[in-house]
Amino acid sequence: MSGFSGFPPATFEFLSGIAANNDKTWFEAHRPLYSAGYVEPAAAFVAALGPRLREISPSVRFEPKINGSMQRVNRDIRFSKDKRPYKTNLNLWFWHGDNKGWDTPGFWFSLTPETVFMGVGMHGMRGEVLETFRESVVHPRSARALLAAVDAVTAGGYAVGEKSRKLAPKGYATDGPAAEFLLYESLHSEARLPAEAARAADFVDVCAAHFRAMWPIGEWLLNEVSSDKK
Repeated sequence: MSGFSGFPPATFEFLSGIAANNDKTWFEAHRPLYSAGYVEPAAAFVAALGPRLREISPSVRFEPKINGSMQRVNRDIRFSKDKRPYKTNLNLWFWHGDNKGWDTPGFWFSLTPETVFMGVGMHGMRGEVLETFRESVVHPRSARALLAAVDAVTAGGYAVGEKSRKLAPKGYATDGPAAEFLLYESLHSEARLPAEAARAADFVDVCAAHFRAMWPIGEWLLNEVSSDKK
């Protein structure tokens, strides 16, 4: 696999094209552009960024292929009112543990013709994972560690989200220092850049720096909440 030196013009040509012509006819006629602009540069980017993320979190996993770190361009429309067959952004995922789902924290990346979106953390916690998160929020030691992680991330100018409840769940003390986070069912930090940044030869360095700055949130989740606890 060749090295990565920025996403090429073909990436933005494909993403703009599939947004404007979201149908099978256009996609099939532009398969070479899909390969040159989506599959090949994304795989090279994953292969370049993955080792850099392991410097931040040694147990992070990545695979530079479709259905590995690279999400399929096809949308699952079985239960959606939106029947457009293709995604209009390039989505990547670097995870922890054997399960690539959201039950462990990870690093995610999305590219559109206008914006680079990247983040660290966990989305949509449920069941035992959500219970473990709440128990960690109210435990004095892990609560202090959470507040320290949040302070470290927000001091760098990054947002931390997100509240999804109006009231704390029953059965949990609400007088602890981190009790506000009982209103959260996801915890993550986010950054956005203009899409032009993705064209630069040093884009891997740029992404690695942002991910490192946001990682305290992911590290807390990995230590205190994840099914893949260290």
